Amino acid sequence: MKLDTKEFEAKMNKSLASYKENLSTIRAGRATPDVLKKIEVDYYGSPTAISSIAEIKVTDARTLTITAWDKSAMKGIEKAILTSDLGINPQNDGSCIRLTFPPMTEERRKELSKQISKMGEEAKVAIRNIRRDANDKVKAMKKDSEMTEDEAKQSDKLVQDLTDKFVKEIDAVTASKTKEIMEI
Repeated sequence: MKLDTKEFEAKMNKSLASYKENLSTIRAGRATPDVLKKIEVDYYGSPTAISSIAEIKVTDARTLTITAWDKSAMKGIEKAILTSDLGINPQNDGSCIRLTFPPMTEERRKELSKQISKMGEEAKVAIRNIRRDANDKVKAMKKDSEMTEDEAKQSDKLVQDLTDKFVKEIDAVTASKTKEIMEI
């Protein structure tokens, strides 16, 4: 009986999706609503995503406009953005909040590039941990005589091929994001 790799492939897909999600919050010098994804506002006592209480528009390549549906939330949104690690001062004119993203310095680009590489390494470690779990399962099945030696080798190869595929995908996503960051 061969190992069913679907379960492990699903876990690897989740790790890859999580990595891509984390990368989307890193700004690449352009204004995108994704940079506000992880920022939560204290709205009537509960942490709420900005996108849940306001409309976020891209005005131009470097400007976002946030218009709260409930004007009483404007101060909270402004405070949440100020305390975040975005490094941007929001301009609140009472009806909307404008975020103007300055062009990134070379130093900031290199810093973000290192951060992206580190996140990529963490994603690869997660994939390798899933591979280890799969290999442990193969060993257990072989030990319990549920699998022959040949089936175990075949299963190990399938798991390794799957791991290689996902590591390659992570490398491609990392390279793409790094290139995007380093463009002026």
